[in-house]
Amino acid sequence: MATAPVWSVDPRTGKQREQVGTEATAADVHRAVTAAHAVRGALADRTVRAAFLRSAADLLDGAKDDLVAEADAETALGTARLTGELARTCYQLRAFADIVDEGAYLDVVIDHPDSAATPPVPDLRRHKVPLGVVAVYAASNFPFAFSVPGGDTASALAAGCPVVVKAHPDHPATSERVAAVLRAAAARHGLPEDVVGLVHGFEAGVELVRHPLVTAAGFTGSVRGGRALFDAAAARPVPIPFHGELGSLNPVVVTEAAAAERAEQIGTGLAGSMTLGVGQFCVKPGLVLAPVGAGGDRLLKSLTEAVDATGAGVLLDHRMRDNFVAGVAERAQLPDVDAPVTPGAVDEHTVTAGFLTVPAACLAAEGAHDLLLEECFGPVTVVARYTDDDEITAVLSRLPGNLTATVHLSDDEAAGVSGAGRGTRLLAELTPLAGRVLVNGWPTGVAVAPAQQHGGPYPATTSTSTSVGGTAIERWLRPVVYQNTPEALLPPELHDANPLGLPRRYDGRLEH
Repeated sequence: MATAPVWSVDPRTGKQREQVGTEATAADVHRAVTAAHAVRGALADRTVRAAFLRSAADLLDGAKDDLVAEADAETALGTARLTGELARTCYQLRAFADIVDEGAYLDVVIDHPDSAATPPVPDLRRHKVPLGVVAVYAASNFPFAFSVPGGDTASALAAGCPVVVKAHPDHPATSERVAAVLRAAAARHGLPEDVVGLVHGFEAGVELVRHPLVTAAGFTGSVRGGRALFDAAAARPVPIPFHGELGSLNPVVVTEAAAAERAEQIGTGLAGSMTLGVGQFCVKPGLVLAPVGAGGDRLLKSLTEAVDATGAGVLLDHRMRDNFVAGVAERAQLPDVDAPVTPGAVDEHTVTAGFLTVPAACLAAEGAHDLLLEECFGPVTVVARYTDDDEITAVLSRLPGNLTATVHLSDDEAAGVSGAGRGTRLLAELTPLAGRVLVNGWPTGVAVAPAQQHGGPYPATTSTSTSVGGTAIERWLRPVVYQNTPEALLPPELHDANPLGLPRRYDGRLEH
């Protein structure tokens, strides 16, 4: 029986561009996974691995014009945005190459025997080893940075794990071209091309997470899709780690003093953040707690002017467009909800940005307005007007986990010289809600840096790990300790002489 074709589609018109291939069958997925599993040993050499990652970045850089053009044709995200995203992706690959070279991620710890300890300590030597084949589920809104060559793939390869990527249907042609670049980079260093596999299709994604040789999975997408895969990963005869990024409201709190001090700046900044990329960022601020009163009124006026001036945009696909139009219409019909700038459809292909307002008291208890506490993907945000700190606390206490949480404070509040510690109290309320807490900024824009945390309490993510930054590599490793093992049998990472020059903890002392 023939499998369904995979088409590249232009979201600006809804028309098919080209057939990329066909959806993978269960047999196709099995071949991709078993091929990746068979070559996992090829990634054992850290020097080769690091060189492979750098070559992947170089080859992506060299093909950037063609890749950006292809991605723009499939996503309508624009060449400027996509050029920046590809540069970020290449930077991320090179950053992981540096991490592999350094070797600190191996967490080498050596403890020599100590018979005087209670209880006695034997010879113990610990480090981390790669899990095996990793399934990567590409995101719709980042065809480079969170897709085939993105953070999950880069960190898994850096850990020494081959990957099989389930391409996103919004950019299948881009996925094929990028996968070819990664395979060319692998071949440049004598690595088998099967260290990077690619499959298409919904059923292929389900088969992938269930395959017995897949040892872990990384996902970026919807709560519904991610939760289904998460449950499938847990229901396997041998459950596997599933690192999923599912959904986030990304709340923002604006204090009265901050609104009084710089309402116009905050309103303009909010408009820029919630409409960036046509509102298709996972860290888009989707709920803003703003004060009732003159400062809050000025903020809304500034927000209205800035959003009004934002042009119509194209969402990644027509399904997302239809969900956005229906979602904002349903929210706008709730009691006590106003739309100073009405979001919704412009024509059959484009949408316009907007925002809704509601009294914060409507969100303080369970009821019909709970829909406003759910993410709506696209260029819309909800501004909840509060009258006192109790309403802020009541609303925040009802929020699920988020990737980010933001507070805008006045200069004095931020310096701790007024407000009787109000900034400290608000940070204490926001910290349990998110993996990244911002002060006087906007959450869109996730820096690729060693200290980054892109993850948060469920449903933002299904684990406590980050998918951005150097520590993302930890998701694909597990610790192993060797006890009383002759040095001739130990891997070189655990030899006393440290022939690889690795950072380590040696008899309690940290060595660099």
